[in-house]
Amino acid sequence: MSLSSKAHSFSVQRLIHLRFLCPEDIAEVKQLCAEWFPIEYPESWYTDITSSPRFYSLAATINSRIVGIIVCEVKPRSRCNREDVDILASHYPSNTMMAYILSLGVVEDFRKHGIASLLLDNLLSYLTSGEHNDCKAVYLHVLTTNLIAIHFYERRNFRIHNCLPFYYSIQGTACDGYSYVLYINGGRPPSTFIDCLKLFGTFLSKLQPCALPHHFLRFTQGLWRHLVNGTTTNAASSRELPFYSVRSRLVPNAVVQLN
Repeated sequence: MSLSSKAHSFSVQRLIHLRFLCPEDIAEVKQLCAEWFPIEYPESWYTDITSSPRFYSLAATINSRIVGIIVCEVKPRSRCNREDVDILASHYPSNTMMAYILSLGVVEDFRKHGIASLLLDNLLSYLTSGEHNDCKAVYLHVLTTNLIAIHFYERRNFRIHNCLPFYYSIQGTACDGYSYVLYINGGRPPSTFIDCLKLFGTFLSKLQPCALPHHFLRFTQGLWRHLVNGTTTNAASSRELPFYSVRSRLVPNAVVQLN
Protein backbone atom coordinates (compact mmCIF):
# COMPACT_ATOMS: atom_id res chain seq x y z
CA MET A 1 0.00 0.00 0.00
CA SER A 2 1.41 3.42 -0.98
CA LEU A 3 1.91 6.23 1.51
CA SER A 4 -0.98 8.16 0.00
CA SER A 5 -3.27 5.13 0.35
CA LYS A 6 -2.21 4.64 3.96
CA ALA A 7 -2.85 8.30 4.69
CA HIS A 8 -6.29 8.08 3.09
CA SER A 9 -7.15 4.94 5.08
CA PHE A 10 -6.05 6.65 8.28
CA SER A 11 -8.22 9.67 7.51
CA VAL A 12 -11.20 7.36 6.86
CA GLN A 13 -10.63 5.49 10.13
CA ARG A 14 -10.60 8.77 12.05
CA LEU A 15 -14.18 9.36 10.90
CA ILE A 16 -15.42 5.97 12.07
CA HIS A 17 -17.67 5.61 15.07
CA LEU A 18 -18.33 2.16 16.52
CA ARG A 19 -21.66 1.29 18.14
CA PHE A 20 -23.89 -1.71 18.66
CA LEU A 21 -26.74 -2.48 16.30
CA CYS A 22 -30.27 -1.69 17.49
CA PRO A 23 -33.78 -2.49 16.14
CA GLU A 24 -33.88 0.85 14.34
CA ASP A 25 -31.04 -0.43 12.10
CA ILE A 26 -32.97 -3.40 10.68
CA ALA A 27 -33.97 -1.73 7.38
CA GLU A 28 -30.42 -0.52 6.71
CA VAL A 29 -28.84 -3.85 7.68
CA LYS A 30 -31.27 -5.69 5.42
CA GLN A 31 -30.21 -3.58 2.47
CA LEU A 32 -26.51 -4.12 3.20
CA CYS A 33 -26.89 -7.89 3.56
CA ALA A 34 -28.77 -8.02 0.25
CA GLU A 35 -25.79 -6.29 -1.38
CA TRP A 36 -23.09 -8.36 0.35
CA PHE A 37 -24.42 -11.90 0.55
CA PRO A 38 -26.07 -14.19 -2.05
CA ILE A 39 -28.86 -15.30 0.30
CA GLU A 40 -32.07 -14.03 1.84
CA TYR A 41 -32.34 -14.06 5.62
CA PRO A 42 -35.54 -14.61 7.61
CA GLU A 43 -36.99 -11.64 9.46
CA SER A 44 -36.21 -13.30 12.79
CA TRP A 45 -32.48 -13.19 12.04
CA TYR A 46 -32.47 -9.40 11.80
CA THR A 47 -34.57 -9.12 14.95
CA ASP A 48 -32.21 -11.38 16.87
CA ILE A 49 -28.93 -9.72 15.87
CA THR A 50 -30.25 -6.24 16.67
CA SER A 51 -31.91 -6.96 20.00
CA SER A 52 -30.81 -10.25 21.59
CA PRO A 53 -27.99 -10.12 24.18
CA ARG A 54 -26.74 -13.44 22.78
CA PHE A 55 -25.19 -11.56 19.87
CA TYR A 56 -22.25 -9.18 19.73
CA SER A 57 -23.39 -7.03 16.80
CA LEU A 58 -21.10 -4.08 16.14
CA ALA A 59 -21.48 -1.44 13.46
CA ALA A 60 -18.89 0.93 12.01
CA THR A 61 -20.53 4.21 11.03
CA ILE A 62 -19.44 7.38 9.26
CA ASN A 63 -21.74 10.37 9.62
CA SER A 64 -24.43 8.04 11.04
CA ARG A 65 -24.25 5.76 7.97
CA ILE A 66 -23.41 2.10 8.57
CA VAL A 67 -20.35 1.17 6.50
CA GLY A 68 -19.48 -2.15 8.12
CA ILE A 69 -20.82 -4.72 10.57
CA ILE A 70 -19.65 -7.77 12.47
CA VAL A 71 -22.09 -10.19 14.09
CA CYS A 72 -20.98 -12.86 16.55
CA GLU A 73 -22.85 -15.25 18.81
CA VAL A 74 -21.19 -16.32 22.07
CA LYS A 75 -22.60 -19.66 23.17
CA PRO A 76 -21.70 -22.77 25.17
CA ARG A 77 -20.11 -25.69 23.42
CA SER A 78 -23.26 -27.75 23.98
CA ARG A 79 -25.16 -25.44 21.61
CA CYS A 80 -22.68 -25.74 18.74
CA ASN A 81 -23.63 -27.71 15.65
CA ARG A 82 -22.25 -31.23 15.57
CA GLU A 83 -19.67 -30.39 12.89
CA ASP A 84 -18.16 -27.83 15.28
CA VAL A 85 -18.09 -29.65 18.62
CA ASP A 86 -14.59 -31.02 17.94
CA ILE A 87 -13.07 -27.55 17.58
CA LEU A 88 -12.02 -27.78 21.23
CA ALA A 89 -10.28 -30.72 22.87
CA SER A 90 -12.78 -33.13 24.40
CA HIS A 91 -11.71 -32.47 27.99
CA TYR A 92 -13.39 -29.05 27.88
CA PRO A 93 -16.82 -29.22 29.56
CA SER A 94 -20.01 -28.68 27.62
CA ASN A 95 -20.55 -25.24 29.18
CA THR A 96 -17.25 -23.91 27.79
CA MET A 97 -18.04 -20.79 25.77
CA MET A 98 -17.24 -20.43 22.07
CA ALA A 99 -17.73 -17.44 19.75
CA TYR A 100 -19.22 -17.96 16.30
CA ILE A 101 -18.75 -15.16 13.75
CA LEU A 102 -21.94 -15.14 11.67
CA SER A 103 -21.08 -12.27 9.35
CA LEU A 104 -18.54 -9.58 8.60
CA GLY A 105 -18.98 -7.10 5.77
CA VAL A 106 -17.96 -3.63 4.61
CA VAL A 107 -19.62 -1.28 2.14
CA GLU A 108 -17.80 -1.43 -1.21
CA ASP A 109 -16.82 2.26 -1.26
CA PHE A 110 -15.10 1.88 2.13
CA ARG A 111 -13.22 -1.38 1.60
CA LYS A 112 -9.42 -1.63 1.88
CA HIS A 113 -9.33 0.97 4.65
CA GLY A 114 -8.94 -1.44 7.57
CA ILE A 115 -12.57 -1.26 8.68
CA ALA A 116 -13.01 -5.05 8.77
CA SER A 117 -9.83 -5.37 10.82
CA LEU A 118 -11.08 -2.69 13.20
CA LEU A 119 -14.35 -4.56 13.73
CA LEU A 120 -12.62 -7.92 14.22
CA ASP A 121 -10.05 -6.43 16.61
CA ASN A 122 -12.82 -4.96 18.75
CA LEU A 123 -14.57 -8.32 18.91
CA LEU A 124 -11.36 -10.10 19.93
CA SER A 125 -10.63 -7.45 22.57
CA TYR A 126 -14.11 -8.02 23.99
CA LEU A 127 -13.66 -11.80 24.03
CA THR A 128 -10.22 -11.70 25.66
CA SER A 129 -11.15 -9.29 28.43
CA GLY A 130 -11.11 -10.65 31.97
CA GLU A 131 -14.86 -11.21 32.24
CA HIS A 132 -14.95 -13.35 29.08
CA ASN A 133 -11.88 -15.53 29.61
CA ASP A 134 -14.15 -18.58 29.66
CA CYS A 135 -14.46 -18.24 25.86
CA LYS A 136 -11.83 -20.55 24.37
CA ALA A 137 -12.29 -20.32 20.60
CA VAL A 138 -13.56 -18.01 17.87
CA TYR A 139 -14.75 -19.81 14.75
CA LEU A 140 -16.59 -19.24 11.49
CA HIS A 141 -17.70 -20.91 8.27
CA VAL A 142 -16.70 -19.65 4.85
CA LEU A 143 -17.24 -20.71 1.25
CA THR A 144 -14.21 -22.45 -0.24
CA THR A 145 -14.43 -20.07 -3.21
CA ASN A 146 -14.31 -16.94 -1.05
CA LEU A 147 -10.54 -16.55 -1.24
CA ILE A 148 -10.53 -12.91 -0.13
CA ALA A 149 -12.27 -13.78 3.13
CA ILE A 150 -10.03 -16.82 3.62
CA HIS A 151 -6.86 -14.76 3.18
CA PHE A 152 -8.26 -12.09 5.49
CA TYR A 153 -8.77 -14.55 8.34
CA GLU A 154 -5.51 -16.42 7.74
CA ARG A 155 -3.56 -13.17 7.99
CA ARG A 156 -5.16 -12.76 11.42
CA ASN A 157 -4.01 -16.17 12.63
CA PHE A 158 -7.22 -18.09 12.06
CA ARG A 159 -6.48 -21.61 10.84
CA ILE A 160 -8.53 -24.10 8.90
CA HIS A 161 -10.20 -26.69 11.07
CA ASN A 162 -12.33 -28.76 8.74
CA CYS A 163 -13.61 -29.07 5.19
CA LEU A 164 -17.41 -29.17 4.96
CA PRO A 165 -18.62 -30.74 1.67
CA PHE A 166 -21.97 -29.46 0.36
CA TYR A 167 -22.32 -27.25 3.43
CA TYR A 168 -24.20 -24.44 1.70
CA SER A 169 -27.04 -24.24 -0.74
CA ILE A 170 -26.63 -21.03 -2.74
CA GLN A 171 -29.57 -20.44 -5.06
CA GLY A 172 -30.11 -24.18 -5.36
CA THR A 173 -26.45 -25.03 -5.92
CA ALA A 174 -24.54 -27.11 -3.36
CA CYS A 175 -21.31 -25.39 -2.29
CA ASP A 176 -18.44 -26.55 -0.09
CA GLY A 177 -17.28 -24.69 2.96
CA TYR A 178 -14.42 -24.49 5.44
CA SER A 179 -14.49 -23.95 9.16
CA TYR A 180 -11.78 -21.64 10.53
CA VAL A 181 -10.82 -21.20 14.17
CA LEU A 182 -8.73 -18.93 16.38
CA TYR A 183 -7.97 -20.24 19.87
CA ILE A 184 -8.05 -17.64 22.65
CA ASN A 185 -7.78 -17.51 26.44
CA GLY A 186 -5.74 -20.72 26.57
CA GLY A 187 -8.12 -22.76 24.40
CA ARG A 188 -6.63 -25.83 22.74
CA PRO A 189 -7.59 -28.02 19.76
CA PRO A 190 -8.06 -31.80 19.98
CA SER A 191 -4.89 -33.80 20.37
CA THR A 192 -3.42 -35.27 17.19
CA PHE A 193 -0.93 -38.04 16.45
CA ILE A 194 1.78 -35.39 16.09
CA ASP A 195 1.02 -34.18 19.61
CA CYS A 196 1.49 -37.75 20.87
CA LEU A 197 4.88 -37.96 19.11
CA LYS A 198 5.95 -34.70 20.72
CA LEU A 199 4.89 -36.03 24.09
CA PHE A 200 6.92 -39.19 23.48
CA GLY A 201 9.95 -37.11 22.50
CA THR A 202 9.69 -35.11 25.70
CA PHE A 203 9.46 -38.37 27.64
CA LEU A 204 12.61 -39.77 26.01
CA SER A 205 14.58 -36.58 26.67
CA LYS A 206 13.93 -36.87 30.40
CA LEU A 207 14.65 -40.57 30.82
CA GLN A 208 16.68 -41.70 33.84
CA PRO A 209 17.42 -45.45 33.98
CA CYS A 210 16.54 -45.90 37.66
CA ALA A 211 13.23 -44.11 37.30
CA LEU A 212 12.27 -45.81 34.03
CA PRO A 213 9.29 -47.87 35.32
CA HIS A 214 7.74 -44.87 37.07
CA HIS A 215 8.24 -42.53 34.09
CA PHE A 216 6.95 -45.11 31.63
CA LEU A 217 3.77 -45.54 33.67
CA ARG A 218 3.18 -41.80 33.75
CA PHE A 219 3.86 -41.50 30.03
CA THR A 220 1.46 -44.29 29.07
CA GLN A 221 -1.24 -42.70 31.21
CA GLY A 222 -0.73 -39.34 29.51
CA LEU A 223 -0.60 -40.91 26.05
CA TRP A 224 -3.86 -42.76 26.73
CA ARG A 225 -5.58 -39.50 27.68
CA HIS A 226 -4.35 -37.86 24.45
CA LEU A 227 -5.53 -40.77 22.33
CA VAL A 228 -8.92 -40.85 24.02
CA ASN A 229 -9.34 -37.11 23.40
CA GLY A 230 -8.39 -37.51 19.74
CA THR A 231 -10.53 -40.56 19.00
CA THR A 232 -13.54 -39.08 20.74
CA THR A 233 -13.47 -35.89 18.73
CA ASN A 234 -12.49 -37.60 15.48
CA ALA A 235 -15.44 -39.97 15.80
CA ALA A 236 -17.76 -37.01 16.12
CA SER A 237 -16.30 -35.28 13.08
CA SER A 238 -16.15 -38.40 10.87
CA ARG A 239 -19.90 -38.92 10.87
CA GLU A 240 -21.61 -38.04 7.64
CA LEU A 241 -22.46 -34.36 7.48
CA PRO A 242 -26.02 -33.47 6.62
CA PHE A 243 -26.94 -31.12 3.82
CA TYR A 244 -27.60 -27.70 5.30
CA SER A 245 -29.77 -25.05 3.73
CA VAL A 246 -28.55 -21.47 3.70
CA ARG A 247 -31.29 -20.44 6.08
CA SER A 248 -30.11 -22.95 8.67
CA ARG A 249 -26.48 -21.88 8.27
CA LEU A 250 -27.35 -18.17 8.37
CA VAL A 251 -24.33 -16.67 6.60
CA PRO A 252 -21.35 -18.06 4.66
CA ASN A 253 -19.10 -15.15 5.66
CA ALA A 254 -19.23 -13.82 2.11
CA VAL A 255 -16.75 -11.05 2.76
CA VAL A 256 -15.41 -9.29 -0.31
CA GLN A 257 -12.34 -7.01 -0.40
CA LEU A 258 -12.38 -6.22 3.30
CA ASN A 259 -9.12 -4.34 3.48
